[in-house]
Amino acid sequence: MAPTSCEIDTRLLNEFQRDAPVVSNPFAEIGARLGITEDDVLTRLGALRERGAVTRFGATCRPNTAGASTLAALAAPDWDVERVAEMINAYPGVNHSYLREHEWNLWFVVTGPDRAHVNKVLAEIGEETGLRVLDLRLVQAFNIDLGFDLSGAKAVAPRAPRPVPSRSPDPNERRVLQTLSTGLPLVPRPFAEVASAIGIAEAEALEITRRMVAEGFVTRFGVIVRHRALGWRANAMVVWEIPPEEVSQFGPELARLPGVTLCYQRQSVPGAWPYTLFNMIHGRSREDAMEVLDAARALPGLGAYRHEVLFSSRCFRQTGALIHAGQGGAV
Repeated sequence: MAPTSCEIDTRLLNEFQRDAPVVSNPFAEIGARLGITEDDVLTRLGALRERGAVTRFGATCRPNTAGASTLAALAAPDWDVERVAEMINAYPGVNHSYLREHEWNLWFVVTGPDRAHVNKVLAEIGEETGLRVLDLRLVQAFNIDLGFDLSGAKAVAPRAPRPVPSRSPDPNERRVLQTLSTGLPLVPRPFAEVASAIGIAEAEALEITRRMVAEGFVTRFGVIVRHRALGWRANAMVVWEIPPEEVSQFGPELARLPGVTLCYQRQSVPGAWPYTLFNMIHGRSREDAMEVLDAARALPGLGAYRHEVLFSSRCFRQTGALIHAGQGGAV
């Protein structure tokens, strides 16, 4: 029996969130693997994007390698959340923003080509809103390969970590990374269009992309999905108050726990935010998410530390990072 249209969409979303083919005609190769035509793949991706199930076909980039980024938060009055969120999202480089159930309720990621850009955006947001902004800088990442299994499994074990880049990208590499982060055009030869816009040959754009993946600048290349639209509506950020020098004892094991989708250490803010170890849990329900948290609490020694659970109640923005100034990005 031939697969249904829904089954094909599920395979397209499930099998190509990472390690998509980096070739001149990637959608033709994807189609060959799925048993459909290149045009069908492009039509399906376009429709999925229109429905909000997919943000883009492109890449997620390792934080603070090609550019700079930080996680930030502020405490907006409940009656003013919409206006403050609109202010935040107007700034270039704000690529994720969420409303979470906590006194510090608006959480957002600021990205940019360098730390000076990030600092400037944070300062301007604080000045415009009149609210204190927490700058929770990344110290080390234990798991940043966020993906979603559509097979029905509640908790999927994270993949092995990718290499960490040992250098900075050159200007052309930055331009390609920006295009990958923003999303490739849904055309038969997307890398040819990317190359033409940047002023390089298609072969060079392909080689740069393969190099960026191999060296770890790119953490995932393929279909970037919207988890809420696909059923993962219980998004919990769990924060743990652990002395910075002890975080490495717990981070790797927490990151390996099935159901933990992201895990990293961030700087605390004395007097305002004592938490240093962060992990994300994306569940189809709160009950599913809390099952994963119970497993985390049961890890040797971890449950003894103070922690809080911040469920998100709304997603205001989810897009690619700003890496190369003047080339678009998170808008």
